[in-house]
Amino acid sequence: MPITLLCITSFHKGFDFLREAKRQGARVILLTSKSLEHAEWPNESIDDIYYIPDVDKEWNMNDVMSGVSFMARTAHFDKIVALDDFDVEKAAALREHLRIPGMGDTTARHFRDKLAMRTKASHAGIPVPPFVPILNYDKIRAFLASVQPPYVLKPRLQAGAIGIRKIHHEQELWDALDTLGDKQSFYLLEKYVPGDIYHVDSIIYKKDILFSMACKYGRPPMEVAHEGRVFSTRTVLRESPDDETLKALNRLTLQKFGLVEGVSHTEFIRSDSEGRFYFLETSARVGGAHIADLIEAATGLNLWAEWAKIECSTENDYTVHRQRLDYAGLMISLAKQEWPELSGYNDQEVVWRLNKKNHAGLIFRSPNHARVEELLNSYTNRFYSDFFASVPPREKATE
Repeated sequence: MPITLLCITSFHKGFDFLREAKRQGARVILLTSKSLEHAEWPNESIDDIYYIPDVDKEWNMNDVMSGVSFMARTAHFDKIVALDDFDVEKAAALREHLRIPGMGDTTARHFRDKLAMRTKASHAGIPVPPFVPILNYDKIRAFLASVQPPYVLKPRLQAGAIGIRKIHHEQELWDALDTLGDKQSFYLLEKYVPGDIYHVDSIIYKKDILFSMACKYGRPPMEVAHEGRVFSTRTVLRESPDDETLKALNRLTLQKFGLVEGVSHTEFIRSDSEGRFYFLETSARVGGAHIADLIEAATGLNLWAEWAKIECSTENDYTVHRQRLDYAGLMISLAKQEWPELSGYNDQEVVWRLNKKNHAGLIFRSPNHARVEELLNSYTNRFYSDFFASVPPREKATE
């Protein structure tokens, strides 16, 4: 009897997961936002689609619980899969309610709530920047007295750099908290650590990391979001000290946080002043901003498809097949042109061009790490000249 997957996403994504799940013989049911009712989905790979009323992708969990419980009267769900970061808690709550195996509420917190992440990492001996919850004011005052500014005020349940605010002095913090009012407990305060930011993307099966790849962002995502920059990332030199340190920290993080199987995107920062790596955040999903396309260009592995294979595995027989060992770079920028012309970027290493309105993007790969760095530096300068545009930072996810 085929396995039935209930796939949840409040955003228009996860197409390769849906296609691969259907190729694996699964019955695929998609639960998504009503605002995406007319979006282009891979309908040939979806058995049924159900919609939840939403405002700016926000769902009422009573609607979700009632709707899925009603569906369960006639459908048996073997697994529930959250295809987006913002749906991890929804999926966990549904598993708890329907008593379906998989990540529950407590573990899900470690992959969504930045305060839960830092507390768990700190207790596990994983280095984290100094932080304090926005809860008890005496503890906040003690933190401000012992940790020098600047700081970053971070929403606990947003993704990436969304909603993060840099704080330069104490009064600026109290003013910000007054503005937040009753919402301030959903934030934490952290020491701002200048440095380079890295990410490690992984495939996990039966608690073992079967694949991981370390990459380095060009500019920190917060700087890209708040100051307007070209977004870029590229693979780290394999077996270099940075590569080995990052993969070891990533392994420790995922083991301590309790991710049993699936995929993960985890970020670390290397302090400019200390040269030490600190944990920033992790997730139980595929990295955004076309990072999955970067990984596929470098290795031949599609993380969405591999994740679907894991979810559909019923014989404990999932393996990662041999991958290509190239290096790759990714660049994306908002563009001042409606449809930017990328044909002039015609080096033989270019393997992917972004086709999206008011965006310019490229992926390039080479067996030579130095060649990827060379292209990244050259193309970044050209992107600023040819395409670059910026908009005010987002306070919440919109796509």
